[in-house]
Amino acid sequence: MHSCSTSPFPPVEIPPIDLWTCLFERPDRPFPASHPLFVNPVSGRSLSFHEVRQQALHFGQGLQRQWDWQPGDVLVVFAPNALEVPVVVWGTLAVGGVVCPINPQYRADELVHPLIDARARAIVTTSTQAPVVYEAVARAGLPRDRVILLDQPSPSWEKGETAPVAARRPPVRDPDQALAFLVYSSGTTGLPKGVMLSHRNMVANLLQNAAVDQAQMAWDHDRALGVLPFFHIYGITYLLNYTVYSGVPLYVLPRFQFAPFCDIIQRHRITYAYAVPPVILELVSNPRTAHYDLSSLRLIVSAAAPLALELIHAARHQLRLPVRQAYGMSECAPCTHLQTWSEATSHPGSVGRLLPNMTSKLAPIEGETGRSKELWLKGPNVFLGYLNNPQATAESFSDDGYYKTGDVGYEDDQGHFYLTDRLKELIKYNGFQVAPAELEAIALGHPAVADVAVTGVPSGQAGTELPRAYVVVANGHAADPKTGEAIAEFVGERVIGYKKLRGGVHFVPSIPRNPSGKILRRELKRLQREAKL
Repeated sequence: MHSCSTSPFPPVEIPPIDLWTCLFERPDRPFPASHPLFVNPVSGRSLSFHEVRQQALHFGQGLQRQWDWQPGDVLVVFAPNALEVPVVVWGTLAVGGVVCPINPQYRADELVHPLIDARARAIVTTSTQAPVVYEAVARAGLPRDRVILLDQPSPSWEKGETAPVAARRPPVRDPDQALAFLVYSSGTTGLPKGVMLSHRNMVANLLQNAAVDQAQMAWDHDRALGVLPFFHIYGITYLLNYTVYSGVPLYVLPRFQFAPFCDIIQRHRITYAYAVPPVILELVSNPRTAHYDLSSLRLIVSAAAPLALELIHAARHQLRLPVRQAYGMSECAPCTHLQTWSEATSHPGSVGRLLPNMTSKLAPIEGETGRSKELWLKGPNVFLGYLNNPQATAESFSDDGYYKTGDVGYEDDQGHFYLTDRLKELIKYNGFQVAPAELEAIALGHPAVADVAVTGVPSGQAGTELPRAYVVVANGHAADPKTGEAIAEFVGERVIGYKKLRGGVHFVPSIPRNPSGKILRRELKRLQREAKL
């Protein structure tokens, strides 16, 4: 039996327009065109709404003049966070192109697949990433002159800067079907899959978020700090799109580093920060946090990976700061659930309630009798499918059109959703399902645990794995068998018998994570197989 839910929020109108029109041509923009939107806190350089718009149009015209850019052509963005990236993204969209953001830490062999799969016409990068890019484009069959270096602008792009460009912007004829972004999933098995997100998907998620959130943030008062990568869908929607829509200035950092992060909050009186769980863990566990004045912060929003309840409480008590959770995935552009500001305090541990215009189902899991079920979703923000992969697309949707998220959780009687684990990451022990995230959350409550990841290890019995914890030991504690036994006992006292850490506790220098903070369990399993852990 599938339990069905609808959003508790009133529906929002989603106009049939493309993302550029929604962001840059809206008649009800509440802030002036001269208002700064993107700020480099190190150099002091900033881009206003007007500057972003004009530079984006210039870049788009450069694509048209240089390569006769057509609607649907794909531009890969392979660059770290910088003020130039929003210009490139919206310049591509302005002329009907599709933006394909890729992690700039990829190796050449990892970059080749999306270049070929997406049929990219050009790639934007920096001098630092250039050697990897030139190797990848050679292997993908893309001409070397299709590489644009952001930090070494070519004269050919300068020509567009004084030309009339508005008239050359082709209309997006079908926002429901025309692609805006092509983002590649991490790929739990096989090659990463291209997630096709339409203009309607992106506009819908922007307006869904705004309906829940907008009244809480003021463009002339608030300042946001963004360290999330612009190549991740979380960064695209919240750091790029929502910044232009809300008018709240975004202070941009290329990556999280503890001292610059805290220093910028202190110097610029940042009021709102977008983060992932490892950032919050660092803030609550690093004794140097007390040396900074972070009192201007009103809220931190956490998404992209599960956040342990212990971390939420620690942030509340040590930083005097509520942590607001959100939930989503690339296939939903990305957000599907969001806490209101008050719910960050009243419902800690929840990832929020279903966004407007969405419905969900909780589907029973084979062999699982508890309240946790697999979450299925439907709404205007749900993607069109996987590029060149009809089989994966078909397998991802139910017969009645719900996207099967593969995430496991439950909903309370007020509609608050609690995420417990990934279906594919569940450990099977003697026929029982064990959620790694549950054990990780418990283990983090032990004083000797600074960070932790749990995976299943083979038990020698078919179909059965033993839960094992990989632990980064906290300062002042020894990484020895006695500490490991204490951690295992601590967890064992708080769970049912089949969830105990029968695979033991192993100490590691760090937990492998992707840039959005998700634990790379595949990497842990690979190291297990190679007997390095």
